[in-house]
Amino acid sequence: MPHSGDKDKPLYMISVAAELTGMHPQTLRVYEQKGLVNPGRSRGNTRLYSQNDIERLNLISTLTDEGINLAGVVRILDMRERMDAREAEIDELRERIRQLEDEVHEYRMRERITSLARYEGGGPEQVLRGLLEGTNG
Repeated sequence: MPHSGDKDKPLYMISVAAELTGMHPQTLRVYEQKGLVNPGRSRGNTRLYSQNDIERLNLISTLTDEGINLAGVVRILDMRERMDAREAEIDELRERIRQLEDEVHEYRMRERITSLARYEGGGPEQVLRGLLEGTNG
């Protein structure tokens, strides 16, 4: 399975991108001019489209086929990008919450061990026994 960065790699010249999307090369140029797609450029200034660009163009084609004008397409793409950014942020926050929960659990276990050792004055076996009895009781 390709890495997400691989999908951003500029690979396809405009003729190939046009064939992959079923669009005319001039349509691709218009979409670039309107900011709907931003292909990379080769050293010779040739447009090079990535797999993400192809997928975006296919989505644009689907939306326009459904009767949505380009202004509407721009708004939909913008909302979609913002939604993707929020989902990524939520995933990061969920991961951070998991990390913090693990840290809190570890902290509580250390505090419990310390308090049992301090008050029972016992060795590690007694502390462990106290912990096990505390979780079962």
